[in-house]
Amino acid sequence: MASPKDVDLMTYEAILFDLDGVLTATARVHSACWKQMFDEFLRQHAQESGTPFVPFDRGADYLNYVDGKPRMEGVKSFLASRGIHLPFGAPEDPPDRRTVCGLGNRKNELFRQLLMVEGADVFEGSVVLARRLRQAGKKMAVVSSSKNCMAILEVAGITDLFDYFMDGNEAQRLHLAGKPQPDTFLKAAQMLGAAPRQTVVVEDAISGVQAGRAGNFGLVIGVDRHGAPQDLVDNGADVVVADLAEFL
Repeated sequence: MASPKDVDLMTYEAILFDLDGVLTATARVHSACWKQMFDEFLRQHAQESGTPFVPFDRGADYLNYVDGKPRMEGVKSFLASRGIHLPFGAPEDPPDRRTVCGLGNRKNELFRQLLMVEGADVFEGSVVLARRLRQAGKKMAVVSSSKNCMAILEVAGITDLFDYFMDGNEAQRLHLAGKPQPDTFLKAAQMLGAAPRQTVVVEDAISGVQAGRAGNFGLVIGVDRHGAPQDLVDNGADVVVADLAEFL
């Protein structure tokens, strides 16, 4: 594994940043909303099925099944881990409907409510690095599975740093597979006019570094926000840092 001291980001044409956990500190808010939504559902499911209630784990369950994935894929992944099968439903399902989409929309409802109350904190080291890269003329994009991407960036006040935004809405419009598939990253690089080998992917999620490696990008940076740097290396990160300020 390379060291940050061995990496010169200025030799690359473009940098693709994940949002939650890389630029903004909203992972805590996301995990809290996932837990509230799933615990509501799991408690009711336990009562109806006569099985024990096992709550959603904000550590292992969040990291293994939902972190970095499109919302509905996260719902499906976690339910499958518990052996629970629900109809997929439709994207417009109300948040109280017992479908994958209904649960996903309930989580999104909770997140938007909490975002308006708590705002969106940024990782200062990430923003300082992004501004320095911007000043150096690098092309930059945000690549996020979140359909709340633009709202988060606007609340955080950092939309001016980026040339292109590949969020959950854009991926859906273009019919692109989400992480761990590389499609959204490859499209973002294309929109910036940069070849994958001349592009850097910056991710904190396992599914994200997997996508970066699958897309054969020139450099995949793992940002270790969960105290598990080896997991990021094992899944495709070329270099792992605790904070992007290590590149300054």
